Amino acid sequence: MLFLVINCGSSSLKFKLVETSWEQIENNTDKIVASGEVEQIGQSYSKLHLKTDGIQRSEQIEIKNHHEALEKAMQLFETATDKAIKMDELSGIGHRVVHGGELLSESLVIDQEVEDQIEECIQFAPLHNPHNLEGIRAAREHFPELPQIAAFDTGVHQTLPVKSYMYAIPWHYYEQHGIRRYGFHGLSHRYLRMRCAQLMDKSTSDIKVVTCHLGNGASLAAFDGKTVIDTSMGFTPLEGLVMGTRSGDIDPAVVTYIMSLENFSREEIDCVLNQQSGLLGLSGKTNDMRTLLKLMGQGDERAELALDVFCQRLKKYICAYYGLLNGADAIVFSGGIGSNSYEVRRRAIENLDQLGIIPDCSLNTELVVTEGRFSTPDSSTALFVIPTNEELMIARDCYRCLQATN
Repeated sequence: MLFLVINCGSSSLKFKLVETSWEQIENNTDKIVASGEVEQIGQSYSKLHLKTDGIQRSEQIEIKNHHEALEKAMQLFETATDKAIKMDELSGIGHRVVHGGELLSESLVIDQEVEDQIEECIQFAPLHNPHNLEGIRAAREHFPELPQIAAFDTGVHQTLPVKSYMYAIPWHYYEQHGIRRYGFHGLSHRYLRMRCAQLMDKSTSDIKVVTCHLGNGASLAAFDGKTVIDTSMGFTPLEGLVMGTRSGDIDPAVVTYIMSLENFSREEIDCVLNQQSGLLGLSGKTNDMRTLLKLMGQGDERAELALDVFCQRLKKYICAYYGLLNGADAIVFSGGIGSNSYEVRRRAIENLDQLGIIPDCSLNTELVVTEGRFSTPDSSTALFVIPTNEELMIARDCYRCLQATN
C-alpha cells in the first residue's frame, strides 16, 4: 500500500511517499518512493524540492498557503519522471502531530472527535499543533475520499510511569490544567528502539535501550522493552538537554530573576529561553554544531564551552538512564548531531568503561550519517548510530490502522 506522509511546520510542508505492507514491515524493506519539501510558504520566493528515482528537482514559485503547497507538490509528483507517480494509487495520508495530550496515545484514523482533541492540545503546543491541523485540512480538501491518519510525537511517552511524568507542584495544576511531563520526538525514539532491536536480533519487548535524538531540538528516552520509563523533554520541548537555541534544564528561580531584572513579559522570557539560549546563547555566534566545531578548531573558547556544556548534560542524562534501567543493552545516537558528529558521541560516552560502555574510536569516526555499531566486542553495552526515519513509522502506523479497520 502507498501512503503520503506529511509533516507541516509554520512555513514548510515536508512529505514522503512510502510503500509498505506486512511483509515489508517484517523484512524492513519498506520503500521510500519519493520525498520532498515546500519551504517559505507564504512568500513570493517559496521553494519546492522533490527527490524521486534518483532525480532531484527544485522550483521557486509563489505558494500562498499549505493547501496550495500540497497541490503544487502533487502536481510535481505526477510530472517529475517518465514513470509518473499516480496519486490515485494512494491508500491514505499520514500526519505527524506533535501533541496528543493524555487522550491520544495511539496512531488513529482522524474523525471529527480526533480533530477536536488535536485542537484542544493547541494549548500545550501552540507553535506546532495549529500547523499540523492545517496539513490535515489541506490534505482532506485535496484527497476527500482518503482516510487521514494521525501519529503523535507524545504517544509513546504515554507509557511513562506516574513517578516519571509528575512534577512536584500542587496537585490541582495537573488535575485541572494537565500540567505534567509529556515528552516529544516520540516517533523518532520508537523507530530507534525498533531498529536497534532488529540490528541486535532481539525483540523490542526484551531490549533495554537509551535512544538519543540529537539535533537543533534534542531529547533522550529510556526504553525498558516497549515501555518508556523516562524521557528528557517535559511539559514542553524546552526541558532537558541543552539544544540549539533552547536552554534545557534550568533553575526556575533564574527565570523569575531575569524577568525581574529585565522587566520582561512572559513572551519575552519565552523568547530568551527558546530562541536565544542553548548553543547559540553560550557561544554567542551560532546554534549549528558544525560551525561550532569549526570555531573550536580555530581556538574559539566560547565555542569550546558550548560544546562542553552540551556534552556534559548529554552524558549526565545517559548515565542517569543507564542507572534507571539497571544497565542497558544499547545506546543509540541519531538526529542531525547524533548521526553526524563523532566528536559529540566521543565526549558523551568517554570514560564510562566501568559501566561496560566501551567505544571503538576508529569505528566511531567512520560513522557519518551511516547506520552502524561502534562499540568494542567486550563492551557490554552496544553503541549504535542509526539515522532516524519518523516518516517510515508514520506510514507503518497508517497501514496498521487501515488493516485494523478492515
